[in-house]
Amino acid sequence: MRIGIVCPYSFDVPGGVQNHVMDLAEALLGLGHEVSVLAPADEDAPLPPYVVSAGRAVPLPYNGSVARIAFGPVSTARVRRWITRGDFDVLHVHEPLTPSLSMLAVLCARGPVVATFHTAMTRSRVLSAAQGVLRIVLERITARIAVSALARKVQVEHMDGGAVEIPNGVTVAKFAGVVPLPDWPGECAPGTGGTLGFLGRFTEPRKGFPILRDAFVALAPRRPGLRLLVAGPGDADELYGRFPAELRDRVTFLGLVSEADKARMLRSVHLYVAPNTGGESFGMILTEALAAGTTVVASDLDAFRRVLDGGRAGLLFPTGDAVALGAALTELLDDDGRRAGLTAAGDQVVTNFDWPVVARRVLEVYAAAIEATDGRVMDQEWAGLG
Repeated sequence: MRIGIVCPYSFDVPGGVQNHVMDLAEALLGLGHEVSVLAPADEDAPLPPYVVSAGRAVPLPYNGSVARIAFGPVSTARVRRWITRGDFDVLHVHEPLTPSLSMLAVLCARGPVVATFHTAMTRSRVLSAAQGVLRIVLERITARIAVSALARKVQVEHMDGGAVEIPNGVTVAKFAGVVPLPDWPGECAPGTGGTLGFLGRFTEPRKGFPILRDAFVALAPRRPGLRLLVAGPGDADELYGRFPAELRDRVTFLGLVSEADKARMLRSVHLYVAPNTGGESFGMILTEALAAGTTVVASDLDAFRRVLDGGRAGLLFPTGDAVALGAALTELLDDDGRRAGLTAAGDQVVTNFDWPVVARRVLEVYAAAIEATDGRVMDQEWAGLG
């Protein structure tokens, strides 16, 4: 099958959608399909051989954030040329309601279009989709994929159509069997030791780092070997300043880490802690921790509960409750058998998220979209694109 995939966001800046697109493309290539990815990127940026640059992206304030996208007449011409040369059996666009290459690709397409929605949009934005160009974009999409139950719910209730829920994938092979960082994770003697891990922006309230900090500060005096390993963006002095002076030497901050070092970091702790307080549609870091063979302790959010199979593959604690988190950490650090049981269940659960498995489900949607169009070519309804 000849597959064209469009990423709306620049490959010059790492991000969840970009990583999803690359992993999907590589999984499809591994299954024997022809894949071309179109994405914004500087012309001299190092790109995988299957990625075609659509030119430099520009920052655009969008939906409360800043997206680096490519849009306008020049981008339209490049999209149309790529589609014509590719002669794809199916076009797969990501976040098509973002003013970006994805939207342009839908409007330029003349065959089956599959769209993946990564985020659940607010009601105000959904209502705006009933007008103008966004309505045309939605009408041109042959099949929809939502990466979470929440994103699917928005499609069903507010966007005049359903969607197949297919979660984000994880390349299990990249995480399984990696070597821990030097001197980690150390001893986990009952009542004394153990290592905890956190990855994310510790200054972002919804990531819940203060909850983990409070639990760590409460436990540390009673567990002299307890350590905390933190990775992600932020200032080291600001992080260490959140802890009492006598505990700072038991906290290690890695800062931003590469994908390879992220896998090693996850492998370097006895427990990976996700104390998030809300706003999570999936829980990618949980699947990565499971793939690394690390026991997970997570807030009892719906998205996390789904990933952890209702708590079978990881221990859930009441969201926002540092005391309950401390009790959960103590329970697992002092019970090797309990940790091993959760890890074994995690090994089973994460196979459902392995990219080759997820990619086959995406291929089923492609096949349905191709069958639905039955070889028909869509009329060009948007002025200037015919």
